[in-house]
This record gives sequence, structure tokens and C-alpha cells, in this order.
Amino acid sequence: MPKILLIEDDISFCKLLEKFLIKNAYTVTTSFSAAEARNALKAEIFDLVLTDLRLPDEDGISLMAEIKVAFPQTPVILMTGYADVNTAVKAIKNGASDYISKPINPDEVLLVITNALHSPAVSAPIEKKQQPEATSKDEFVKGISKASTTLAEHIKLVSPTDMSVLIIGESGTGKEIVAKSIHQQSLRKGNSFIAVDCGAIPKELAASEFFGHLKGSFTGAISDKIGYFEAANGGTIFLDEIGNLSYENQIQLLRALQERKIKPVGSNKEIKVDIRILTATNDDLREAVKNGDFREDLYHRINEFSIHSPALSERGEDLMLFAEFFLEKANEQLNKEVIGFSPEVMMIFQKYPWPGNLRELQNCVKRATLLTQTDFIESNVLPAEFFQKELHAGSDFSLSVNEKETILNALARTQNNKSEAAKLLKITRKTLYNKLKLYNIN
Repeated sequence: MPKILLIEDDISFCKLLEKFLIKNAYTVTTSFSAAEARNALKAEIFDLVLTDLRLPDEDGISLMAEIKVAFPQTPVILMTGYADVNTAVKAIKNGASDYISKPINPDEVLLVITNALHSPAVSAPIEKKQQPEATSKDEFVKGISKASTTLAEHIKLVSPTDMSVLIIGESGTGKEIVAKSIHQQSLRKGNSFIAVDCGAIPKELAASEFFGHLKGSFTGAISDKIGYFEAANGGTIFLDEIGNLSYENQIQLLRALQERKIKPVGSNKEIKVDIRILTATNDDLREAVKNGDFREDLYHRINEFSIHSPALSERGEDLMLFAEFFLEKANEQLNKEVIGFSPEVMMIFQKYPWPGNLRELQNCVKRATLLTQTDFIESNVLPAEFFQKELHAGSDFSLSVNEKETILNALARTQNNKSEAAKLLKITRKTLYNKLKLYNIN
């Protein structure tokens, strides 16, 4: 029976969930804090970790990142009682296999756990002589909106070259899919595509992860390991959220890119590498360069060509195209035969701002498909956030032609609280900051 470590500080809920999982043929060990969980992980090996987002002694996301470093092949699922899409996106970006919203749906819990246990490990270590698999199915969906057409044109133009490409866009816009599409249309398509989440690598381990290490070179180095750069030799390496690298790691990366040579930790031998560099960020790296947080020489090295990965709000004409694509995938994964979306749901989708972009849409469609018992997805299976009332009854704060006036009005209503103003405007906080800069609003 698969062994699950359940980390939850609400004792009554924890015991209830424990009984449910045991009843469904799982072996369960419970912990009520991060400290207890660490002790449990030292004592035995688990097939899966199920942890609450808010723990009494630590944030669930930081604990998850720690577990993924120590046990890279163990899937971690986050539970959250807070309907926060951005938190869920952050959790998945940092290595979570999936997340479950409270109050939990029993069928959904079993499905998410089953999927996590049967999915290949995302962070499986690359051992010596192991060749990583080339990218498989092309999941790039060509939209019909102007933003999507421009994106496809830029990908087509830059793919056959060896230029370094910086992909810029909000979280959840599919930057890795863009990178995979560039690789698949390049002359390197027959070789490896290695994706690296820079935000999930502790700065102390970055050199080992990028360039590999020799056995015994540091505590915990129990065998030789090839790094991402050597694994990608002849192919493409994609560095996601590159802005999260420490200044020291930026220097190491710059040296490798300039010389096209790497030196594994503990080795005196340099290895030549022939790789194409693709990077992505949802931060303003130009601002980071100005503030001294990101090296200007590295910025120019990775930004020979930049591509904008548009937010879902910029691709309104593509919304239902993407929804249908995700429905087809969900039907296949869940062994269901849902035909489509009701007119009411299509209308709700069109009005919703989608702060989590394509990732939020995919999660929403998958969960709705799971819960749907009829031929069409109806509004009763959509998450609660689709029906939240505006903060001030009778006020329409949707952005329109008079954007500047609307933003000033929202800031006045919220006493200049930008987070609340962004909620009122139905946009992300980052989008609000961009618009404040655009309209020179202090």
C-alpha cells in the first residue's frame, strides 16, 4: 500500500482525512507541524506528502521546497483553505505536483493523489550516463488573436537560429510551452530539451545542479552526477524564472555562457558544451539591472531576442479555443466524455479576469470535468471565485477606455491600498503596478 505523510495542524480534520485515506487503501502517517514532519521523513520513506499551506511553525511552500530538495522524486500535494490562485500557481512553480482546495471533495482528493503517484518524477536526479528524454508531444496551441499570431510569428522566426531568447510574461502564461515550441522548430530538435526552475534551486546547490559534481566533493555527494548543462549538450536548456538566481550564481552562469565550458564541483577538468539558452521571467529584469540585483552583462547575454508571452486577458478571442483544448486533455486523463461548455459557463469564462492565466484555466477545466456528471460543464461545478460579489455594491470597476480615471477611483476607494485596488479592478497586482507606471500615477 502507498505510504502517505499527512501534515495538517487542524487535528480533527487531519484525523478525518486520515481515516478516509486508510479506508481507500493508503498507509498514513500524520504530523501536526513542520518539525514533526521532518522527524517522520528521517524515520521512513514516503510515496507521497500531503501538506497544508498554513502550518503553525512554517509556511507550507517553504517546507515543500525543502522536501523536494531532499526527496526530489516524492510528489508533494498542497492543501489550502484560502481560495488564492496565485498561491496555487506559486506552489506548482516551486515543485508541487498539484493542490487541493478546502473544503475538500473526496473524489478530487483520490484523483489528485492517484495522478501524483503515477506521474513521472519532475525532479528526478540525472545520473551518470543517463540520457534525458527528448521533448515529446507539442502542446503549443496556435490562437487566432493578434497577440497569439504575433507570438507564433516570433517563434517561427527565431527558432531556426541559435540566438538566446528571453521569454517574458506573467505566471501561468505558458512560457515553458513557448520554449519547447522554439526547441521543436529548431535544428536541435533531435536532441535534449532540459527545463530548469531557477526559483526552486537553493543557491548553495545551484553549481552542482547546473554543472554536476564528483562523488565526495561535498557532504551528501554519494555518487557522480552530471548537471543540467552537460545533460543538455547538443540541445537546448531552458532556465525558468532566471531572475531568482543569486548574484553569485549569476556570475557562475555568465562564465559558462561566455566560455561554453563547465567545471563540475570537485573536478579540475573543464567540459565543453554546445547548448542553446532559452530563459524566462515574470519580473522586469531591466529594473533589476538598474537596482543592481541582476548583472547587466548576463542580461544582454540571455536577451539576444525577447518574446512576449501574452496574458490570457490579451487573448480574449482564444479563450474558448484553449478551454476546448484543456477539456479534450481532461477527458483523456480522467476517462470522461464531457462534450463541451454550457452557454452560461462560456459567458462566465469571458467575464472572468483569469489572474492565473492558462494554468488557472487548465486547472479550472480539469476540476470541472471531474465534477461534471452530464454532457456539458455547467456553472454549478465552477470554483467559488467566479461568483464573488464586487467589494462595493453598485460600482463597476472593470477597466475600460478611461483606465487612468478608473484606477485613480479604485485607489481612492481603497485608501491607496494597491492589493485591494487590484482586486477591485479585477487585475493582478503586477498588472496594476505596470499601469501605475504607464500613467505616471504616484
